[in-house]
Amino acid sequence: MNHFELFNLPVALDIDLAILKNQFLKLQQQYHPDKATDKDQALIKSSEINQAYKVLSQVDSRAAYLLALKKQDYHLDQSINDFEFLQSALEIREQLDEATDTEQLQTLKEEVRQWIDGLVREFKIDYQEEDWAEARDTVRKLRFFQKVLHDIDKAEDQLLDDDSFDLDDDY
Repeated sequence: MNHFELFNLPVALDIDLAILKNQFLKLQQQYHPDKATDKDQALIKSSEINQAYKVLSQVDSRAAYLLALKKQDYHLDQSINDFEFLQSALEIREQLDEATDTEQLQTLKEEVRQWIDGLVREFKIDYQEEDWAEARDTVRKLRFFQKVLHDIDKAEDQLLDDDSFDLDDDY
C-alpha cells in the first residue's frame, strides 16, 4: 500500500491537506500503541503512518514520492545546475539574511510561495509528460524553497522572541 492509498487520497501532487490531516488523525487513533493488544505491531504501524504523513504533507517530498512510485527518484540529492535559478536563489538567501523586520520576511515569504507555485505547475507538466530529468530538477528546486520557507519561519520566530524580550521585565 502506498502513502496515498493509506490516506485514501488520489495519487497526485494536488491533494486536500485537510483530508490528509483528518485521515492521519483517524489512523493514529486506530493504531495508537496504547489501545492495541499487539503493541509492537501497533508501534510499527503508527510509525509508518507518521512517515507517510510527513512525506505527503509537504509539496517537495510529495513530488519526490510521486517520482519514487515511478522509480524515477534517483539523484535527487545532486546539486542544481541551473545558473539563473542559482542566481535567484542566492538573491533570496541574501534578502533573508538582511531582513530586519517581520514585514520584510512576509514579503520574502510571498515571493518564495510564488516560486513554489510556479515550480508546482512545472512539476505537473514534467510528470505528465514523463520528462523525468526535468521533474527531478524541479523537485530539487522545490526542496530548496521549502527549506527557505522553513528558514523564514525561524527568522520570524527569532524576531518575535527578540521583540518580546525586555531587560526591564520582572522575572
